[in-house]
Amino acid sequence: MIKKESKNKMRQKRHERVRKSIFGTSEVPRLSVYRSNSHIFAQIIDDEKQITLVSSSSVALKLKNGGNQEGAKEVGKDIAKKAKSAKIKRVVFDRGGNLYHGRVKALADAAREAGLEF
Repeated sequence: MIKKESKNKMRQKRHERVRKSIFGTSEVPRLSVYRSNSHIFAQIIDDEKQITLVSSSSVALKLKNGGNQEGAKEVGKDIAKKAKSAKIKRVVFDRGGNLYHGRVKALADAAREAGLEF
């Protein structure tokens, strides 16, 4: 009998595979996205120094419903605004093993519109 792996295990495998090629530096840090059922989180990370430079989430913004595309857009705008104030213009996008559609795409598009380049 074949044991079926959970969606989260499969996401973690995809994330490990993607992280082999994505690395954030001091000049171009990594924009990492984590999506839970009810919230969405974004961090800009310098992998060389292993520090989080900027972070935002639907929890920190106290959004009523952070588990939809509107909440993701708000988080994307907020992370881009914080990145600009920290003098970060370019990032590499790390979708966290999630498919690039829905909330992850909404966050990325909002961050691009607010001035982040990736």
